[in-house]
Amino acid sequence: MSRIFFVSDTHFGHQKEFLYSPRGFVSSEQHDQSIIERWNSIVNEDDIVYHLGDLVLGDNNHGIECVKQLNGYIKIIRGNHDTDKRIELYKTLENVEYLGWAEVIKYKKYNFYLSHHPTMTANYDNEKPPKAHLINLFGHTHQKTKFYDDNIFMYHVGLDSNSCYPVLLDDIIEEINNEFYSKEEKECTQLGTWTTIVQQVKKLFSKT
Repeated sequence: MSRIFFVSDTHFGHQKEFLYSPRGFVSSEQHDQSIIERWNSIVNEDDIVYHLGDLVLGDNNHGIECVKQLNGYIKIIRGNHDTDKRIELYKTLENVEYLGWAEVIKYKKYNFYLSHHPTMTANYDNEKPPKAHLINLFGHTHQKTKFYDDNIFMYHVGLDSNSCYPVLLDDIIEEINNEFYSKEEKECTQLGTWTTIVQQVKKLFSKT
């Protein structure tokens, strides 16, 4: 059975140290080869990988050769560095499908809005569980943390926050649920603490 993975901002061919050095590599060449190896160590040929933008940056020919080495069927959301020329090159690859600027998918009764840039897709200041939200999966920011501005319904799938590996959708769902219910439990605990304080104050005043 095919599994579903997410990733973003592979930047194959990007020669700038500010990209590959924070990821733990000493050169662009080492970066690209390591990303390919890590990708293929967890993604099988029959798996689906949603790539949320900035697949290639720099030498297009080198970048396309890198993509050809990747396992899985890759569905691409356009990023700010995915030029018209690069999009046309992606379309020539047998294992690649171009989806456009954004996409909505449903998986196990969860709804996801896929985009390169972080996108506010709903009113998140309520207590509804994750299945009731349109969850944004995004890239672009190169952040180390998983959630955008501590918003648990905006999840960063980029390499920088996932040890330079694609991330399994089931793991994303588990992380979001863990964050949601731990936050809910913490709020209940805080509420219980305040309730106890109020009760103690009431008892104190009732004795005076």
